[in-house]
Amino acid sequence: MEQDKQLREHLIKMMCGGQAFRTQQELLEGLTAEEAGRKVEGLPYTIWQLLDHLRFTQHDILDFSRNPDYQEPAWPDDYWPEATSPEDEAHLQQTLDSLATDLEEMIQLVQDPANDLFRPFPHGTGQTLLREAMLVAEHNAYHLGQIVLLRRLFHKL
Repeated sequence: MEQDKQLREHLIKMMCGGQAFRTQQELLEGLTAEEAGRKVEGLPYTIWQLLDHLRFTQHDILDFSRNPDYQEPAWPDDYWPEATSPEDEAHLQQTLDSLATDLEEMIQLVQDPANDLFRPFPHGTGQTLLREAMLVAEHNAYHLGQIVLLRRLFHKL
C-alpha cells in the first residue's frame, strides 16, 4: 500500500515538473500572444503551435484515460494546429488555462487509489493509467523544453 502511494506521488511530481526543470506555470509565465506567434527562420513551428499541440495531446491522453467510448483523433492532422499564432491574448490565456485544468484532472485520476495504475484500459491495446501518466510527463517535458529554447532565442534576438 505504501509503495502504491509513493508511486502515485512520483508520477504527480513527474507530471508537474519542478524537479529536473521548472514547472509548466513558471516556464510559460509572462508569455504574450505576440511572442507565442513569433517565427524563427528555419524552425517548423512557433510557440503557439507547440502550446496548442500540447493542449490537444494532453486532453487526448486524459480523454483516453477516462472515457471508455474514446475515439482516436487523426494523426498528425488533428494534433498540430495550422495557425501559427493565437487569435489574441484571450485565446492564448484560454489555451494556458486548458493546459493547467487538464493536467490537474490527470493528476486527480492518478491520485485516486480506486484507479488501478496497472490495469489495462478495456478500450485500449494494453495501455494503463501508469503508462498514460508517464506519457503526459514525457510529452509535456519534451515540448516545454522546445518552448524554453524558443523563448531564450527571442530574448537574445
